[in-house]
Amino acid sequence: MAIDAATVRKVARLARIAEPEDRIEPLARELSGILAWIEQLSEVNTDGVEPMTSAVAVAAPMREDVVTEGGDVNKILANAPKTKDGFFVVPKVVE
Repeated sequence: MAIDAATVRKVARLARIAEPEDRIEPLARELSGILAWIEQLSEVNTDGVEPMTSAVAVAAPMREDVVTEGGDVNKILANAPKTKDGFFVVPKVVE
């Protein structure tokens, strides 16, 4: 699959990336090369290969699920940049 300059311009516009005109053609060639490499990967025979989430087969350590009263409020709030009445103070994000 080859990517042309028009496709690069369209994707750059959709991604709101300002790409100089003199970089469009080289970028199209680079992206086409990446897609060609990905197509080569599809030729690899993966029959009988189990899907994995890690290169090392290690079980995740489990801990006992215990309900507690929480931690010491003063210790928890000690690292907060700003607190008020025992709560974290965060900037308002909704206008």
